[in-house]
Amino acid sequence: MTKKSDLIYLVTNYLEQQAELGLNELYMSKKTVKKSAVSSNGNWQDSKTLAELNSKIHGCTKCRLAKGRTKFVFGVGNPKAKLMFIGEAPGRDEDLQGEPFVGRAGQLLDKILAAINFKREEVYIANMVKCRPPENRAPETDEMDTCHPYLLKQIELLKPRIICCLGRISGQYLLQTKEALGKLRGKIHDYNGIKLMVTYHPAALLRYPEYKKETWEDMKLLRKEYEKLSA
Repeated sequence: MTKKSDLIYLVTNYLEQQAELGLNELYMSKKTVKKSAVSSNGNWQDSKTLAELNSKIHGCTKCRLAKGRTKFVFGVGNPKAKLMFIGEAPGRDEDLQGEPFVGRAGQLLDKILAAINFKREEVYIANMVKCRPPENRAPETDEMDTCHPYLLKQIELLKPRIICCLGRISGQYLLQTKEALGKLRGKIHDYNGIKLMVTYHPAALLRYPEYKKETWEDMKLLRKEYEKLSA
């Protein structure tokens, strides 16, 4: 049976398309509704591509964060990337645009990537949760628990060789530890056979520029490990 959230998304999307065409009245047969609803069905766990996964889960309402979101923030980048960055949660700009790391922190991330000879289009960027928490607070554990299966599926489909966690929250959650960020950074961890690093979140660097030196050391190590993949 089609979920109510899926139907709401389909109807809303159709109305937006009608408005863009300058049409003020709705003409939609029951047959059309039924066909559209069926096309959105399917088990997201059977997704074969990131695009297919996104199409199946973007209407998710499993946790309270869905109530306040503007846009579902799935992830962005090269679907064949060897390097994946995982942050914490979308912020205001990300919620409006539906893309991770597009605000001030995202602009700084782009500069960090450029400093180690990466373009944003070469890597893949996602977050622990795909909807913005109220007032940009940190995502809570139960919210991450709910969204975690989606992230695991993204990792499964992407098959990254290296993951870089941006911030304490994503690093602690994925490594299942309570160790401080200072002890997690500067080294290579193992995450289900994937190399994993933890460094400061770009938003933290905007507030505390003194952490930039340590972040630079982390990024040099990240680049070194990346280059080993092609050696």
